[in-house]
Amino acid sequence: MPHETDPAALEEVRIKVERAYTAWQQYRRFSQAQVDAVVEQIAAEGREHARRLAEMAVAETTYGNVEDKVTKNFLCAEWLPKRIRGMRTVGLLREIPEEKIAEYGVPMGVVAAIVPTTNPTSTVIYKVIVSLKAGNGIVISPHPSAKGCTYETAEICHRAAVKAGAPEGIIQCLSRPTLEGTQALMKHERVAVILATGGAGMVRAAYSSGKPALGVGPGNVPVLLDRSYNAGEAVAQVIQGKAFDYGTVCSSEQSLVAEEGLRDAVLAELKAGKAYLCNDADREALERTLIRAGGGINPKCVGQSPAKIAEMAGIRIPADTSILAVEIKGVGRQHPLSAEKLSPVLALLFVRDFEAALEACESVLNYGGRGHTCVIFSKDEVRIRAFAERMPAMRVMVNTQSPAGSVGITTNLLPSMTLGCGAMGGNSTGDNIGPLHLINVKRLTYAVRRPEEAFTVPPAGAAARTPDAGEREAVRAAVERYLAERGIRLDAPLEAAAPAPASPAPAVAPASTPPSAASVARQVVDEFLAARRISAAPAAPAPAPPPVPSPPPPESTPQVRIAEFVCENDVREALRESRKIYIGPKTIVTPSARELGNQHDILIVAERSTK
Repeated sequence: MPHETDPAALEEVRIKVERAYTAWQQYRRFSQAQVDAVVEQIAAEGREHARRLAEMAVAETTYGNVEDKVTKNFLCAEWLPKRIRGMRTVGLLREIPEEKIAEYGVPMGVVAAIVPTTNPTSTVIYKVIVSLKAGNGIVISPHPSAKGCTYETAEICHRAAVKAGAPEGIIQCLSRPTLEGTQALMKHERVAVILATGGAGMVRAAYSSGKPALGVGPGNVPVLLDRSYNAGEAVAQVIQGKAFDYGTVCSSEQSLVAEEGLRDAVLAELKAGKAYLCNDADREALERTLIRAGGGINPKCVGQSPAKIAEMAGIRIPADTSILAVEIKGVGRQHPLSAEKLSPVLALLFVRDFEAALEACESVLNYGGRGHTCVIFSKDEVRIRAFAERMPAMRVMVNTQSPAGSVGITTNLLPSMTLGCGAMGGNSTGDNIGPLHLINVKRLTYAVRRPEEAFTVPPAGAAARTPDAGEREAVRAAVERYLAERGIRLDAPLEAAAPAPASPAPAVAPASTPPSAASVARQVVDEFLAARRISAAPAAPAPAPPPVPSPPPPESTPQVRIAEFVCENDVREALRESRKIYIGPKTIVTPSARELGNQHDILIVAERSTK
């Protein structure tokens, strides 16, 4: 049967985008204080209605459970605002005096927010707060299966925003969500950016809309239990994370990987945590029930209780079962339960050693979860780092249940309901998406050098290469001889030389072969002296006066030799010799030398004594 387009739904998209855009024209001029007041009021209303909205979500979608959805609503209405309180997002963000740069936050405009059916109220609170904190307007497209609770959440947020002084219309929500309507929203000329959370198809549509988009990929989270960690503590946390809202969080644990030597301990702890351990027949029944023949999750199983899933699969389990745990023998198509399950079903995989555990976790991520999240329980820092470096995931968490850690409850990650998977997961970012992802940064910058001071282009035909140690010594000797011939000592202040009219540096004709070290040194010194109006004419020989001993300087102000010129190789040589390089106001330091020197604290600024 052909799919029919709903003209009323498309008209609603046009009306509500225009309404949000008109309101944003006023809101974009709000100060940081005004924006923050709006966000705080929205958060307060979100907390007040958290339970009612959770109850509406479960009643309408049948996904998850009320208590855990209340927790998600509070994550977005209390923890998120607390973490971003004080964050500057509009107007002057910061100044960098030493760089002569000032940064300003610029709102993007109207955000098109796609909301999933698994988290239909908490995601609205989250997306409204991060969008308005960034100075934007927002139009929300609900999932058709959750349009009632999503629309009500958006209305609560809108009333709160207007109560705090925001213009009418700054938050809009579609009441007739359709596929065509969502696509029209994402492509509307007034929409500036798309914030998409949903299935893989919806996220791909967001990225192909022609608009800037922040979408997220699916999660297939492996958990590695290392033998250095207490199995009881780890398994208890995995059960808690897997059971949370019946597995509807995209960062929920999917597979627990451990060495064979831990099998008995893991199974015992699972039983102690009221997990039901499936036998081979149960496993086959779950595979048929949870995973569709062509791949993918059976939507009827998403977010259902262990009892409901067991009933659907024809498995008898105790009434107080926390999760279903089922052992698998590998990862991939031949092992359907190694995929993401979005339900309280945990796969178990036992392997020969730590290296095999790493390989198994990597395979799980590559089988539908690249870039998302992984967890390790370990007290061995070497193994923790090996796990982090190898896993193709943007969030590598240690010793925590996965849902709470990934959204910033038990970790210091930014509280977020949109978790980027990076380029490896087909996303534009691997971050937890927050307000700063929804602004552009304008930079005010001042000139700090002339173009010719930035870098030197060698003459045509000259080889651009770094001189070796022998060439450096040749240049150094040539410079010393050249200055000595003109009566200039290397350790004398520039003011000691007699001033003379500057003469143009001799032109150097392009050569077919690189100039010699001595000729390069002579050219550089000529230009250096001419620029400072120091005569390069040979000084008349005169008998050197007898040296006059000077009193030793106080110990607190030791005499140091201040360099006239410092290049990158000078800094590297000082690093090898574990010494400092002293520079003064007239020392010439190349940009690469300054960067390397400041990085390793090699360059010391000192005033040259002229006594």
